[in-house]
Amino acid sequence: MSSLPKPLPVHPLIKFARWSLLITGIFYGAYRQKRLAKKEAAFRREEIKKKEIRDKQLAPEKKLAGERELVELEEMFLHGGDSTDDF
Repeated sequence: MSSLPKPLPVHPLIKFARWSLLITGIFYGAYRQKRLAKKEAAFRREEIKKKEIRDKQLAPEKKLAGERELVELEEMFLHGGDSTDDF
């Protein structure tokens, strides 16, 4: 193994700058996360309101689709596959 030279000591000003920036970044990240979480909560509340309205509008359509599907299934099973779609 090659012997590496002993590392040079880091100047205290550089150490202070590194730690200061690290701590500042942590605080900024916490602040930004808190701010974005508030925005996201407001967005989700709006989406829930929109979803309720959309569900109320689509409920009759879903009901009709379900009834149509039941009628089609009844025809398919009660008439025993009279169609010529056999493979």
